[in-house]
Amino acid sequence: MECKKGQNLKDCPCTYPGCPRKGICCECLKHHLEKDELPACCFSSGAEKTYDRSFKKFIEDKRM
Repeated sequence: MECKKGQNLKDCPCTYPGCPRKGICCECLKHHLEKDELPACCFSSGAEKTYDRSFKKFIEDKRM
């Protein structure tokens, strides 16, 4: 499968400075799931800026 990093970057909501996986969704998802987290694209912009990628934060964010 061909990576569409250029296209992904246009929609990537991650604001973490220097993220080496920005735009590489498969690597990002793998990285976060290995840490029992979710990637930035699962959160609202406000919740994303906290850099708390926990499932707990995801549930709190969706309840708002």
